[in-house]
This record gives sequence, structure tokens and C-alpha cells, in this order.
Amino acid sequence: MTASPDRAAPSTVRFDAVLFDLDGVLVDSEMLANRVWLDLLAQHGLTFTSQEFLERSVGSSFKVLYEGLKRDFGWERPADFDARSDAALAAAFEGVLPIEGAPETLQALARAGVPYAVASNSRRDRLELKVRAAGLEALLPHRLDPALVGGHGKPAPDLYQAAARQLGVAAARCLVIEDSLTGVQAGVAAGATVWGLLAGGHTHGGTGAQLQAAGASRLLYSHAELRGALGL
Repeated sequence: MTASPDRAAPSTVRFDAVLFDLDGVLVDSEMLANRVWLDLLAQHGLTFTSQEFLERSVGSSFKVLYEGLKRDFGWERPADFDARSDAALAAAFEGVLPIEGAPETLQALARAGVPYAVASNSRRDRLELKVRAAGLEALLPHRLDPALVGGHGKPAPDLYQAAARQLGVAAARCLVIEDSLTGVQAGVAAGATVWGLLAGGHTHGGTGAQLQAAGASRLLYSHAELRGALGL
């Protein structure tokens, strides 16, 4: 995608570090997971359109997702469901690809000497699987998951605050790049500046407005635009 001159105009603010979400920001995993979930839940009588389930799942932890299914449909997952979903998701994530331009963004930050990290609601083993499968291991030395902050995933600020500490910078001097409502809420609660990046295959027409309403101060639609906005 060609960057829009207006959206990609360099920011007048300089940030001490950049903190990324993983799914939908660096790796194009959301639609892979969505297809797995739709199939598994249909086997238990719960049917959703792809968009309906994306609105439930993007940015959510499995705990929050299960709580919502129980609250809204009275659904309790069977004893073997976690093992089956783990196996199906692991198989799907082996084929995950980086979001177009994501490796170039990470490389540009490294060349510019700007610290960066990824902070994800994904469980640690899934985070590591997706990073490895997408070929981003060497480019992401700082990887944080909820287990590192006592299980307090997004929308709590803990993950982004911990990422800032790990990089040795103040959260208020960080830029958070997010694609989900819960992620934007987490970045704002951490005191960071948040930009929405809508480069994944899972975003829809209303996503940008939702992110802005939650506190995203800028919307970008590709990593090329993000690099331009960062002056890289």
C-alpha cells in the first residue's frame, strides 16, 4: 500500500521507545485464529459470522472470551476443549505471516537506535510460536506476555508499563501501536501515546472510530505509513 502523505507525515513528538501489540500489528494471526474458533464453537452449537466473532475476540484474552460466551450464551467449555483448541491453534499459527512491512519497521527502529518491545495478551507459548513462525525472533528480543505481570493482561496497563520498565524508559515517553480496543485502553491507561495501526486482514470499517474513541491519537493503515510517521 502506498502511504498517504497526510497520514504518514512525521510526528512532531519524539518517543523514547515504541511498544507493539503482536496479533494484527506484527503478525497476521487474527483471521487464522478466527477460522479455528468458528469451527470449534460450531461443533458445540455456537455459530457466529466471521465479523461477529472478531468483534468478540480481537484483543481479548481467552479468559475474557470464555467469560463472555458463558455470560451471553450460558456456554461452558467441555473438559477436552482446551486441549483441542490448543492443538488446532498451534497448527494454524505454524502458517502465520508477518504483517506486510512489519520486519522493515523493526529493522528501521533498530538502525535508528530506538528501543522497542512487543507486549501481547497471548499466552507465552503461543506468543513464541507466532514470533518464530513469522520469522521475527531475531528482530524481537523483548517479548512480554501476561504471565510476566501476574496475569494482568490488557486492558490493564501492566503489560505496557512492564515493557517500558524493561526498556528503561518512562511509559509516558513511549508510543504504543495497537489494533484493538482493549489494547488502546491498556496503552492509554499506562500513560503512553497510542496510535492505531489497521494493517491486518481482520479490521473493518468501524475499527478506526472505535480506536479513536478509546484514545488513539492517530490512525495508520500500513507499516509504510507508520515508518513515515516515525520519520524512519
